[in-house]
Amino acid sequence: MESSARRRLDSISRHLLPPREADSVLHPVLLGGGQVRDEEAEPVIIGGMVLDIHATPSTPANPGTTTPGKVHYVLGGVARNVAECMSKLGTKPYMISIVGLDVAGNLLLEHWKSAGLPTEGIQKRQDVGTPVVCNIFDINGELASAVASVEAIEKFLRPMWIEQFKCNICSAPVLMVDANLNSVALEASCQMAAESDILLWFEPVSVAKSKRIASVVHYITFASPNEDELIAMANALSCGELFQPIQRDNSKTKSSIESLFRMLKPAIWVLLDKGIKIVVVTLGSNGVFLCSKGGLGCMKIGLKRTKPYGFGRQLYETMTSSCPSNRFFGARGFEGNLFAVHFPALPASVVRLTGAGDCLVGGVLASICAGLDVFQSVAVGIAAAKAAVESEANVPNEYSLAKIADDARTVYSAAKVVFYQLML
Repeated sequence: MESSARRRLDSISRHLLPPREADSVLHPVLLGGGQVRDEEAEPVIIGGMVLDIHATPSTPANPGTTTPGKVHYVLGGVARNVAECMSKLGTKPYMISIVGLDVAGNLLLEHWKSAGLPTEGIQKRQDVGTPVVCNIFDINGELASAVASVEAIEKFLRPMWIEQFKCNICSAPVLMVDANLNSVALEASCQMAAESDILLWFEPVSVAKSKRIASVVHYITFASPNEDELIAMANALSCGELFQPIQRDNSKTKSSIESLFRMLKPAIWVLLDKGIKIVVVTLGSNGVFLCSKGGLGCMKIGLKRTKPYGFGRQLYETMTSSCPSNRFFGARGFEGNLFAVHFPALPASVVRLTGAGDCLVGGVLASICAGLDVFQSVAVGIAAAKAAVESEANVPNEYSLAKIADDARTVYSAAKVVFYQLML
């Protein structure tokens, strides 16, 4: 009976949609009184679902001719990768995105359905091509070049579509947006989260797209740039080219973590001073800087409706028993201070680097949603990123609870405060 009713609602909704969106199915998400179903009050992720084509030569490439190697089709997209990682760590994210009704779109949708994740928020359109990115690697697995065809996200993932899922957003414990969204859709999404005081995470995606933070910076709780994105974001927020990328010393002497922070601190300060509560700077093999302007008080993020289950509940229990949160929160002298904590990276047998940053974000978000504090969550994120670089896929097929917990404990125990300053 319910299935029959749902089909009738779907049929009616198709007639009510604007003509250009008639190929999409609007699935009802509301109950009486405008309340979202309890099972749908989950983290919301808005951004790109992309089919990645990975081409890796087996010998050094020669220009103007083909090179022997391997080509893999990998499910990707920053937002999609983050959401899949979260789902494998015990949350059930609600994805809002767009795909075309083509081969690439079918691959992405079938995988999403097979994982038991909701597809109502994913717009399906006959008149667009599913976003595709072709990554060309060198023989060492490092990205040499890439071509992205992701116009569908910017052109067709519009506020009109996103606003249909406002109740999902406003009841979510956290909203993550990636910078593939155009500025209008980005601002509409952030405004909806702000209206209900929802924790908001901004993922910069790339140097060029990271500059889109300028119009929404006052909404953002977390931002997760790498070094180059950090510089670009600081310049965008400063209305000038005040900051330059860090010049690496060609000598074999490696800069200390403290000196690296000193070089990045002016750009980090710009983001914090513009209103972002917490900046997570990803440093590749150098680990992560977790920075806050408001001292330890800003690190106490209280989420609503967190519902850890399965892997997430086990991860929460394991981490809280072996990595007590009072390691930082119990420390005196940091209250009300500007400070930064460094979390080291873990040694890894690198296969592919493309999904590491996304899995780091997914690991942090899944852990926060499970009830862990920010410090514990960053440690889990680094452990999730390590598993990603050791996998052919952007997101590992599965995570081992024991391995994630062991790696996270190692990171957590080695984390240290690298800077703090009394606020006047």
